[in-house]
Amino acid sequence: MTQTTIHTSTWLALGLILAADLLLGAKVAAALPETARDYSEVREECRHFTPLRQPFFGDTHIHTVYSFDANGQDTRNTPRDAYRLAKGERIGLQPYGADGMATRTAQLRRPLDFTVLSDHAELLGEISICSTPGAEGFDSDMCFIYQGFKPATFQYFAVRTLMLRKRFNYCGQDGSLCLDQAKVVWNDIQLAAEEAYDRTEECSFTSFVGYEWTASVGNGVNLHRNVVFRNEKVPDLPPSWVETPSAYNLWEHLQRDCIDGKPGCDALTIPHNSNISGPGLMFASAKLTGPQDIDIEVDAKEAKLRQRWEPLVEIMQHKGDSECLPGHSNDELCGFEKLAYNSFAGVGRVADEGLNTVLGNDTSDLTPDSRAFVRGALQKGVKLESELGVNPLKYGIIASTDTHLGAPGLVAEDEAKGHGGAGIRRTVGLPDDLEFNPGGLAVVWAEENSRDSIFAAMTRRETYGTSGTRPIVRFFGGWDLPKSMCKGEDFAAQGYDAGVPMGGDLPDRKEGDGDPRFAVWAMQDPGTDGSPGTALQRIQIVKGWVEDGEMKEQVIDVAGEKNRASVDPSTCEQKGDGATQLCSVWRDRDFEAEQNAFYYARVVENPTCRWSQHLCVAAGVNCEDLSTVTSGYEGCCRADHEPIIQERAWTSPIWYKP
Repeated sequence: MTQTTIHTSTWLALGLILAADLLLGAKVAAALPETARDYSEVREECRHFTPLRQPFFGDTHIHTVYSFDANGQDTRNTPRDAYRLAKGERIGLQPYGADGMATRTAQLRRPLDFTVLSDHAELLGEISICSTPGAEGFDSDMCFIYQGFKPATFQYFAVRTLMLRKRFNYCGQDGSLCLDQAKVVWNDIQLAAEEAYDRTEECSFTSFVGYEWTASVGNGVNLHRNVVFRNEKVPDLPPSWVETPSAYNLWEHLQRDCIDGKPGCDALTIPHNSNISGPGLMFASAKLTGPQDIDIEVDAKEAKLRQRWEPLVEIMQHKGDSECLPGHSNDELCGFEKLAYNSFAGVGRVADEGLNTVLGNDTSDLTPDSRAFVRGALQKGVKLESELGVNPLKYGIIASTDTHLGAPGLVAEDEAKGHGGAGIRRTVGLPDDLEFNPGGLAVVWAEENSRDSIFAAMTRRETYGTSGTRPIVRFFGGWDLPKSMCKGEDFAAQGYDAGVPMGGDLPDRKEGDGDPRFAVWAMQDPGTDGSPGTALQRIQIVKGWVEDGEMKEQVIDVAGEKNRASVDPSTCEQKGDGATQLCSVWRDRDFEAEQNAFYYARVVENPTCRWSQHLCVAAGVNCEDLSTVTSGYEGCCRADHEPIIQERAWTSPIWYKP
């Protein structure tokens, strides 16, 4: 199929896709769980309600001025600024220019449908005190240093709070001054979310109250989780890493302060950046408090608790892709947006600011570990399920940005602004370290754009993640899925009627059932009039299973093919064929009824220029003529610079349990 440019809005395209709603019969409607209209909050019913569900695009990982590693650097954007950008308004970013005064601006080409702000719970009060004249502690020596030398104080705040889990003296002997000030900030975060939320029947935008629990152990091994609350009913303070030394303890606090302590309160947690969790500490026991606990045995009780609290994992964000590790798989597409290190000790800025020396970090071996990647976790999960009867690592898939500029959804490769946080802050040239990327997006299939409907989609794992583009993807599994699903206009209706969607479990296998079938359909990102989307290359299904106690995997092309599409890196002009839509009903002929297994779909686009190459081209860099390599663009010609990428989407798995 020849590549076709689509000059239509996402919603017009969705109108064609979701026309199958008109065919929705009583049988299918009765089979679908009613999750949207049983509101846990006071609001109008959404006018746009679709029983067969709609895709909503969002970002669940955003830092604003309230995060210590944003405020302490150059971010000035408040939660309200972040919501304005998410809803389609133009906002300013950090100062950017030789004089430090010029301000870049940003505006999304397409607004987001939902957003979760995730400022660090750690240091909420400390940063606010140092930034609020008249606050008790504002005149302390530490705050004086902070006010005059914000970038230089980053390491002191990070070491004392995120590594040593201690508060500063100006917080008071029991830390109460900082905790009291944190409540002020937490209340403002809630108020900003309420102001942004559309409670009318239009349901144009959904904001969630959330935060990040920022646990770091050993030599900067990442155990971070984002916490998302279902509605406006939230704890008086967000439990932080200082008070909760393990993920297990975090869930206990959320149970006490949210579920039991606040009527109507509900929450979930989302781990991210498992790629820098050392030897897979993110997916070890949730009771782990440091590397010394890596071998703690997981029991059925912990497995059930983790499955309840942690239904999703963030597979990609600006600090890299966490799907799978090259060299540990026959999967040729594992080498996408990979970091070359396994903890924060490998981040250039950490080394530049002397944090490794301060912490005594061992940097002799920062080699990434396959146990720290999502596919490895899914494999480990089905193995544990065969032993415990419960899968503690039963993760649905999303992606997000982790922006530290208060800029949700700013993911376009040709509009890269950097993300702050762990990255650099250049006044000229490439705005971020070369190994980082613009981040991804979270997509949920929900009946309507409301908190309850989206939260329900997250908890049942009917979600997928993208590397930043907006392809539309559906994935179903079952024993009796019609072979002709791709030929009809009621793909979703048949999928729900005869099977389960992404994130679900295959129904119990009955006598006479043969091999399972999986139906996957994808439509190219429609793009916008000024920026068309990229054609699809292929759809793959990734299968993982346990055989004789060993974890196995297989990657199968089920639609499309590895074509000859290409991109000219000197101009970023795309060439070659691709598909606007791909669809397949695939049967697993190697299925073994005694083996626990999972299946997820991966949709791959044709090649395009990476963000860094877009900027190199715009700057006129020609690596064969070094005179064109101006200050700040040296990375364009580095040996490890990869100018070409293939954007993609990953669906949540569908699981089989004997």
